[in-house]
Amino acid sequence: MYFKENLLKKIRIDRMAEKILNSIGPPDSGRKVDKETMRKMLEMSAYQTRKERDLELYMQDNASDIKKILVLDNELPVYNTTVADVVLRKSPTLKEMLSIRNALKILNDADVLVCKKEDSIRFIQNECISLLDLTFHVSDLQEIQKDGVASFERGYTDGVEETLDLFSELLGYTPLPKEFMISNHIIIGPSIQESGRETLFGPFIIYGIIHNTIMLFDDKIGIKEKEKIERLHMTASGREKASKEGSAIFQYLSDCVLLKNPELT
Repeated sequence: MYFKENLLKKIRIDRMAEKILNSIGPPDSGRKVDKETMRKMLEMSAYQTRKERDLELYMQDNASDIKKILVLDNELPVYNTTVADVVLRKSPTLKEMLSIRNALKILNDADVLVCKKEDSIRFIQNECISLLDLTFHVSDLQEIQKDGVASFERGYTDGVEETLDLFSELLGYTPLPKEFMISNHIIIGPSIQESGRETLFGPFIIYGIIHNTIMLFDDKIGIKEKEKIERLHMTASGREKASKEGSAIFQYLSDCVLLKNPELT
């Protein structure tokens, strides 16, 4: 289950990154970076934490004096320099500011700045993910499928949701537009952008949380196709027959992953 654990870590990292990104507002908004979530993401990296003056620093764990250093503040700057240089630029003493050379460094950090704000979040996100071995084999896929079936047959909602998250990640599914969402249901599926045409969504896996039902709506829908969207909703409520139902859905998802990764077969 080593692969499954790593894939779940990647999903958590991605979600933390999105949460932090959503906490950033325009310069005059007064909104502050979600530092607590940023700390949790940094804990999943190889960066070491260190306090210097009033600064909370996270830095690469290497023997070199010059290294990547993130300052956990509202700007989230990442520098490529020494700890002493970061401290001078970000939290100088009055004596240090009296030096013209130091003052120039304090006023302009372009020579050592790698990135900040949104770019820094993505930078750390990628650093965290780079530590994970995400290679997998058919046996790993079978274990995920087996766990999904067992969770479904026991009515264990959290387990089914986790399995759907894992398959969504493996298949590159992204969040669907709100027009397709149904209360108390989890709906996942691909999106397809064809040249010169609107984006199509589907086929869809529909999981009913309250009644522990899972089914396949095997059709593609455009966001303006109201009749098809109504059919989707009718299928979810049981008023229209689904293409597949029950435990067979997890085999269907496994088959989709194998089609996407023919080298596994």
